[in-house]
Amino acid sequence: MTEQHIGAERPLIPMPPLTPAALRSAVAQIAPSRLRDFSSHLDQAAEQAAMQSSVAPLRGFLQYWGEFIAVQRLPQRAARVRELEDAAENAVDVNELTRVTQELRTILEAARSEVAP
Repeated sequence: MTEQHIGAERPLIPMPPLTPAALRSAVAQIAPSRLRDFSSHLDQAAEQAAMQSSVAPLRGFLQYWGEFIAVQRLPQRAARVRELEDAAENAVDVNELTRVTQELRTILEAARSEVAP
C-alpha cells in the first residue's frame, strides 16, 4: 500500500477541531470502544495540569487524540498502522524492523501534520 493510495481514501468524518468535546464526539463515532480511554486520559491530563499549573498536559492530550482521530478516520490508514504494529512486534531482524518503523513513522507524521496548529 502506498501513501498515495492512503491519501486517496475518503475519510469517515472530517478532522474535528482540537477541543475535548469535538474529539470526544469523533472518538464516539469512529472508535467507541476507546471512549473510556479518552475520558481517563482527559481526567489525568486535567489533574496534571492543575498540579503543575500548566496547560502542557492538556495540550498533550489534545495532540494525542487529534493524531488518533487523524489515523482512525481513514480505515485503510488505521488498518495499515495495525498491520505495521503487528509486524514490528514479530520482526525477526533489524532490517525488517527498520523498514516497518520507517513506514509507521511516515504514516504517523502525516497524521501529525493534519493536527498541527
